[in-house]
Amino acid sequence: MSTNIAEPPKGDLSKGIGTEATDPRIYFAAERTLLAWLRTGIAIIGLGFLVARFGLFLAIARNPQATTPSITGSTVIGTGFVLLGSLVIAGSALQHARFGRTLTPAQLPSHYWTQFSLVVAGSVSFLGAALGAYLLYSMLR
Repeated sequence: MSTNIAEPPKGDLSKGIGTEATDPRIYFAAERTLLAWLRTGIAIIGLGFLVARFGLFLAIARNPQATTPSITGSTVIGTGFVLLGSLVIAGSALQHARFGRTLTPAQLPSHYWTQFSLVVAGSVSFLGAALGAYLLYSMLR
């Protein structure tokens, strides 16, 4: 009884399948990894904002007459999560940019803006850091 194991396709560019040296799927795999880290960072930022604002909600619920709520542990922890999420996104964008520079032009997809994912990741990281700065500012004033 023989087992028939399919061999991976060879590097025939006429059929759209390249060798590792000319395969743009390498870049797309790296971009999917960046987007997974971006999604993770956004989730951490969202969790941090929720934790920070839930502490504010609890402080107001305990004492509705208080004009300025005190700093709570959840505000500090939530702000830390927001800043951590921003750092995760920034770090993954830097790692993706470094990896992208190691690829040859043949490994990059043609007619594709390869910097778009970095622009999105940088923007989200900046906005997350701005949210963390706002939470710090509102906590300390």
